Amino acid sequence: MDFEPSPRAREWLGRLETFLDRFVLPHNAAWHREAAAGRHAAFVGELQALARDEGLWNLCLPTLPVDAPGTRLDNLDYAPLAEAMGRLPWSAEVFNCNAPDSGNMELLLRHGSPMQQERWLAPLLAGRIRSAFAMSEPDVASSDPTALQAQVRRQGDQLVVSGRKWFVTGAAHPDCRLLVVVCRDAAATGSEAHRSHSLVLVPMDTPGVEVVRNIPVLQHAAPEGHCELVFRQVAVPMANLVGAGCDGFALAQARLGPGRVHHCMRTIGQCELALALACDRALERRAFGKPLAQQANVQEWIAESRLEIDQARLLVLRTAWALDQPVPGAGLRESIAAIKVVAARLQTRVVDRAIQIFGAMGLSPDTPLASLFAWGRALRIMDGPDEVHLRSVARGELRRAAQQRGKWTDYFTTPQQLEAPVRIR
Repeated sequence: MDFEPSPRAREWLGRLETFLDRFVLPHNAAWHREAAAGRHAAFVGELQALARDEGLWNLCLPTLPVDAPGTRLDNLDYAPLAEAMGRLPWSAEVFNCNAPDSGNMELLLRHGSPMQQERWLAPLLAGRIRSAFAMSEPDVASSDPTALQAQVRRQGDQLVVSGRKWFVTGAAHPDCRLLVVVCRDAAATGSEAHRSHSLVLVPMDTPGVEVVRNIPVLQHAAPEGHCELVFRQVAVPMANLVGAGCDGFALAQARLGPGRVHHCMRTIGQCELALALACDRALERRAFGKPLAQQANVQEWIAESRLEIDQARLLVLRTAWALDQPVPGAGLRESIAAIKVVAARLQTRVVDRAIQIFGAMGLSPDTPLASLFAWGRALRIMDGPDEVHLRSVARGELRRAAQQRGKWTDYFTTPQQLEAPVRIR
């Protein structure tokens, strides 16, 4: 398998990087000023219009219809573009490739009804609205999704949603119009825990939907929000049910694979940025009579970061390649779980070393390192904690071992067997 970018990926990567350098990077300081004031930067809309005119739009959707706006790329070709976007974390929205919209668009492309696609998918693909995905809850361990308690019940020709969700990314965005809500289905019967929940489309302005607060993550409040929401007897039409009832977990899984590739490649881009900053600092800063770059421990930190970034990238690219295959291969689920753990841990290690090289400046807002470190630490919990993903990897490994149990026994001998004569013929 060759994971060098394909000619098509190189072409679009070059166009993307040119756009980032020419239009997005000059707005970076202004974006951060607006974010610090809790405002969404109005100029993002202008950048989106430019990106769409360039075809740098909806690049993250391998199932994008030919008549939809944007450029369709498969997961492997999109991966290096996601890495480039990661160096400016807010830039993904410029290209309509930001989470959770990317996952929600993929969900509606695959499983939305014609009505749902016309009402919600079309404006999402056009960038006219934003959306959010409401799953985690404050009163249960959301690492076990079968424990989720927010409920949906059928009442005549309507669905009624009740419950509380939190860390709902994107719910504070001024253009957020749609919530995809994971609900326990009151009509579910039987004991199968993973057939007890449904996905319901809830317009943001539906009576009974309340945004309680925008929750800071490690003291960082994102302008688009990681919000706590309350649903008080929120009634929506029956047609707002995605797929069949009680298929919520299966449908949610369908949006996770590509989304995790996107997250992980953006993380790798942020790690590349941290390493580049660390190298610049090491070359220009002197201590004890020589540049930091000549200090043995600093050289070791830089080398370790390079090795770990390249290892992580190869694992993520292999997973992206596997997602693009017509028939999913064995172990794909474990690979998707593995890259989530590897990327989040990578970010905390690489950024931590960069902060150490910068010293006190690395703790300040004068570099992006403190923000990148906080986000990397949050990733070890968001989208499922490390422990859950490690369990998935271990279960897959043990399942394969059980199928081959005893295969390797003949490679070992006991002391009694050693005493027996060895016969070649």
